Amino acid sequence: MQLSEFEAAVTLGPLGGLHCRHPGAERVIALHGWLDNAASFIPLASHLPDLDWVAPDLPGHGRSCHIAAGTEYSSFLAVNAILDLADGLGWERFSLVGHSMGAGIASIIAAAAPERIRRLVLIEALGALAETVERTTARWREAVAAARALPSKSLRVFPDLEAPIRARMRANHLSEASARLLVERGVKAVPGGYEWSTDPRLTLPTPQRLSEAQISHLVTGIQCPVQVIYAEPAQSYFPEPLRSERAGLLPQGQLATMPGIHHLHMDNPAAVASIVADFLCPTD
Repeated sequence: MQLSEFEAAVTLGPLGGLHCRHPGAERVIALHGWLDNAASFIPLASHLPDLDWVAPDLPGHGRSCHIAAGTEYSSFLAVNAILDLADGLGWERFSLVGHSMGAGIASIIAAAAPERIRRLVLIEALGALAETVERTTARWREAVAAARALPSKSLRVFPDLEAPIRARMRANHLSEASARLLVERGVKAVPGGYEWSTDPRLTLPTPQRLSEAQISHLVTGIQCPVQVIYAEPAQSYFPEPLRSERAGLLPQGQLATMPGIHHLHMDNPAAVASIVADFLCPTD
């Protein structure tokens, strides 16, 4: 698959996105990570040409619409946006591939709508980020304070694309090529240069998270076969043994680990694609 074959989609409603349609092939919706966008899956899809790919920009990301003032970005919002997308495509059953936040959202979709999901590939996440009961009040205080302060902040304007590309490379240890893919889809032209197109509200703290017990219950409710792929070493916010313990809760789960960075599907797409292809399109 050439990158030009992963074309802008026109059937995603309020969501921007990319697609490489192969009717009759395995149907896959690919969900990107926090502050990324649909271009996150271009490297991986280029190694998996025989799938019917749709990669949306999740709400508020990339070229998707920002939600209305006074509303909140939440997992529930994202879950329904993806199910609406599948309905619009006429896909009753399909597989999900998710990275990081997108893997968390995909986990919830599989648990909440098991009749819709055929297979599930989760890269660098499983379930959501948890919080303790003791942190409830502090989390609400942090979220409210950050939301009240946000309108006074202005977005940085970059004179060219090189500065945001370097910023993504530093923040995520990405190669220049991977960072460029994300930046080119994640900025918009403004007087004087470019600014991030992502809704700034996505950077606000979430006022309330599920407990670890609730997340474990969701993970055990995922009925479809699941392939989990983790990079080694683990991320600080999803450490060992927690991430392996969650994978062990899956009724039909299998786990693969490999050396790499958090965006291993972008910087090592061939190795990840080999695992994904064997799982989504088994030959036996």
